[in-house]
Amino acid sequence: MSLSHDLEKKLPVDTTSAILRDTDSDNGATQQTTIYIDPEKEKALYRKLDRYVLPASFVFMVLCALDRNNLGNARVFGFDEDLGLQGRQFGNINTFSSLATMLFEIPWVLAVRRFGANAALGSAFAIWSAATLGTAFIQNYAQAVICRMLVNAAGGGLEQGFAFLFSTMYPRHLAGRRIITNNLSMCVSGAFGGLFAWAIQQMGDKAGLAAWRWLFIIEFLITIVVGGICWCFLPKTAETAWFLNAEEKETMCLRKQRDIMFRGEDKMDRKWIRPALTEPFVYMLGIAFFTSSVSVNGFNIFLPTILLGMGYANLHVNYMTIPVYVVGAISLITVVFLSDRFKRRGAFIIGCCISPVIGYLIAVGTPNQHAGYAAMFILVLGIYPISTLAVTWAAGTLAPDDKRAIGMPLASSIGNLSNFVSSQLYPTQQGPRYRQGNGVSAGLVVVAAGLYGSIWFMLRRRNLQKEKLISEGATDNGKMGDQALGHVYIL
Repeated sequence: MSLSHDLEKKLPVDTTSAILRDTDSDNGATQQTTIYIDPEKEKALYRKLDRYVLPASFVFMVLCALDRNNLGNARVFGFDEDLGLQGRQFGNINTFSSLATMLFEIPWVLAVRRFGANAALGSAFAIWSAATLGTAFIQNYAQAVICRMLVNAAGGGLEQGFAFLFSTMYPRHLAGRRIITNNLSMCVSGAFGGLFAWAIQQMGDKAGLAAWRWLFIIEFLITIVVGGICWCFLPKTAETAWFLNAEEKETMCLRKQRDIMFRGEDKMDRKWIRPALTEPFVYMLGIAFFTSSVSVNGFNIFLPTILLGMGYANLHVNYMTIPVYVVGAISLITVVFLSDRFKRRGAFIIGCCISPVIGYLIAVGTPNQHAGYAAMFILVLGIYPISTLAVTWAAGTLAPDDKRAIGMPLASSIGNLSNFVSSQLYPTQQGPRYRQGNGVSAGLVVVAAGLYGSIWFMLRRRNLQKEKLISEGATDNGKMGDQALGHVYIL
């Protein structure tokens, strides 16, 4: 058994009871207060949170993914021609949209921390819905840039906002199976977004509006109705959720007191800004996330292209992407649940890096498009679990809430720089094989595996240092948050 695992057994992290030590300022005496929570009541509480919050988060993610990603489908319907786009202007729209996503991830998570999930994420929902409708009536390039930047600025914070919310609701080792909703929504939108767009295309021009404009109008109507219902289920905070009864709210408050080292105080404290911005883990994870995310973007570009190269029409391409996304969803659920079950992140992330490398190398090594299609099934086994586990690792490592609200989206923003790289790695003229892009993607996944391994060693070293101090009788190491003596990192 590893030393870090021994340390996990010794310290009160994510357990049903914990001893809190309070010092009397008058005489320096230390009092111990034990907080005990019935495990069965706690499990029942998690199930109730799952019933109300998880479906709402999943629907939010799916709707936002469809609204953000269907611009490519609109292009097939004549988007470029109607707006008079020339040269690199369509690519510029995507570039500015990606920039907006990066810039607003941290502000949205801070808004969730400060104002509550229902207010912050509800505001994001209103903005991206309105901008989606606005896209249906744009007339030129400048208006397209503004509307799509608003969609991405508002929707870009959803993943991190929900991940932060889940980190306040569930124990660290159970957060992954909730954070999974983001990538599951990507699988759903990837599998069915094209079919939805094709169905709208069959409408043709109605009421003097082109089919691509109806695509955004109908998406808005669906989003505002379904998303509006889901918004009603979002709580302000884990401890004040409207659907919890008095006893359940008390249990949540006791959990927060028990996990005070991981959660921190109720009021946001600016003293955690500097620790978050100077935390090596944030930048190491961000760079690792960057190198592994290129493969996700490459997959989204390469899959439909290789199917078109096999001679299938657009509708058949949409059908044939569904099995690939289903395999990806099954792999995602399986890997993340196992990671939660064994309380291990690094080993699972590194293991998931193997299949994308194999898949991309097959695509590079053979011109056979059927082999390339088979390679996509291998590739998708790993790409979605990697990103989910990376976000989960950040959510379970950084503490307290204030440090996590800054550090977690900062790491994600660094990772999202991959959008700019991917757009250059897959120029149209290099299709359908994209040997350069696929080769670079495979190499970057290898680099990512090494970086995730380095993060594992760094956190393990911190755990061992804490264990050594405890064995020597120390009760404090003079540090705060996750670097304090009582916090054990999940490896």
